[in-house]
Amino acid sequence: MEKTNQLSRDLANKAMEYAGSRLNEIERYCWMVVHEYRHGVMPVEYDIRDIDEDLYMDVLNCAKSNLKKH
Repeated sequence: MEKTNQLSRDLANKAMEYAGSRLNEIERYCWMVVHEYRHGVMPVEYDIRDIDEDLYMDVLNCAKSNLKKH
């Protein structure tokens, strides 16, 4: 469980870095980093490959939690 939590935190931080000043689009960046983690590459336009939805939700929750702290 701790490994998953650390993974979610790491991916959330990466999503926030990618988002930069566009933190209002954090959902998109969380999806992108989970996609990259799952498939080894960033998504391309109209990419329909599946992602781990539970991991995505964990990453998104971590990112939103971090946004509240700042």
